[in-house]
Amino acid sequence: MDNDFLTIALPKGKLLIDSIQRLSRIGIECQHVNEDSRKLFYDLPHSKVKIIICRATDIPTYVEYGAADLGIVGKDTLLEENKDVIELLDLKFGYCRFVVAMPEGSVPPKHANGEYDLSGLNHQRVATKFPRVAETYFSELGMQVNPIKLHGNIELAPCVGLAEMIVDIVSTGKTLRENHLVEVAPILEATSRLIVNRVAYRMKYERIRDIAGKLRNDMNEEVLDVQSL
Repeated sequence: MDNDFLTIALPKGKLLIDSIQRLSRIGIECQHVNEDSRKLFYDLPHSKVKIIICRATDIPTYVEYGAADLGIVGKDTLLEENKDVIELLDLKFGYCRFVVAMPEGSVPPKHANGEYDLSGLNHQRVATKFPRVAETYFSELGMQVNPIKLHGNIELAPCVGLAEMIVDIVSTGKTLRENHLVEVAPILEATSRLIVNRVAYRMKYERIRDIAGKLRNDMNEEVLDVQSL
């Protein structure tokens, strides 16, 4: 086994460009990697790296089973998939928030501190792409909900009576407003993470730590550049 050669799984979609930019800045020559080519596997011998492109929800599985040594994936996906991987580094991009949202006409009353009273939502239906995250959140409040897993157009569910509320990720909140939904509770904030296979972390420790260190230093330099403007 060549302990200097790494396979890195990158997500299709909006996180791919940022992932490529970060890896390119630390010397991994992957500028030609792109989603439009339909190519899903790239061999980068000069960098001693192989890149695979796959769905974000599959990346924790590829890493857990060792098909990839490293992966870049959102914290939201990590929480929902709950795979046995090491979360090595917060990469600070791809920011989003998990929230509970409801139709404007059915929001619950507020407590004196301004927070919505969610107690009336016990045993209600919640439409979501993230049933594990939703159940965990309400369980920590001492409540049970009935999650309905959907794969898209989550905002539609309360409008047609499929569910009383949704749990989803938002960035600006524009989609909620366009569908007359109101955020009634924040759950958590999520960014992209560098994850690693447990066996690879032992067998290829020096190379993996080197990449993680360079990514960390790159983020520090990025912050300094912004602060100096």
